[in-house]
Amino acid sequence: MAREISIGNVRIGGNQPLFLIAGPCVIESEIHAVMMAERIAGIAARANVPYVFKASFDKANRSSEQSYRGPGLVEGLRILKKIKERFGLPILTDIHEASQAALVAEVADVLQIPAFLSRQTDLLVAAGKTGRVVNLKKGQFLSPWEMANAIEKVAKTGNDRIFLTERGASFGYQNLVVDMRSFPIMRKTGCPVVFDVTHSVQLPGGAGKSSGGQPEFIEPLARAGAAVGVDGIFLEVHDNPAVALSDGTNALPLAELPALVGKLKQIAALVRGWSVQ
Repeated sequence: MAREISIGNVRIGGNQPLFLIAGPCVIESEIHAVMMAERIAGIAARANVPYVFKASFDKANRSSEQSYRGPGLVEGLRILKKIKERFGLPILTDIHEASQAALVAEVADVLQIPAFLSRQTDLLVAAGKTGRVVNLKKGQFLSPWEMANAIEKVAKTGNDRIFLTERGASFGYQNLVVDMRSFPIMRKTGCPVVFDVTHSVQLPGGAGKSSGGQPEFIEPLARAGAAVGVDGIFLEVHDNPAVALSDGTNALPLAELPALVGKLKQIAALVRGWSVQ
């Protein structure tokens, strides 16, 4: 069984209930980020599902240099801090360079290592040294058992507050596939395991200068993840995916979130042998 760890006021792992990580891919504006945090938090509260807000201040690995990256480190952290203080939500955001770790840790409860950077030793060590929870996203090019090496890099700093996130494996050009065996394999490391559903339906670079996506598969994959016993579900959510500034083609429409969360909670409770509250 995976160890329990705390993310702010949220407990994950062990036999804790399924938790939700959700938000827009990137901070588009202060008004939009605050609105999304408030609405998703309300949905999670009504469903009685523990919730962590996520959004990136910089998307450093966009397909094209012409793509929107975000407001940047300083402005992004200001907005995330406002959301944290206003709604009392734990915050998750990415870091891309070792030099960002300490500053981001002043605001974020979880430092997320992007999948493409999951073997970057200096980045992982810097994240570990902050003492914050570290989310290691499994690279699209890695097997689930290879994540033990990434865990070791963080844990050697004295920080074992780590969870792992599956986001699909490369399956030929511009396609991803999720091997459901990866969840129990990675959970044997002792770390809680999260399923990033919306990135798993992405078609990397599939639109030429941006990624495509197959959002029609979000719900079936999310249900499968809950059934296999993941600790958390990760969803990029947008009120209007058609105009999203990043990853709109694989985002879940906000209007569809309440129904999906309700279904996932029921499945997770069944797997855990609980009655649904």
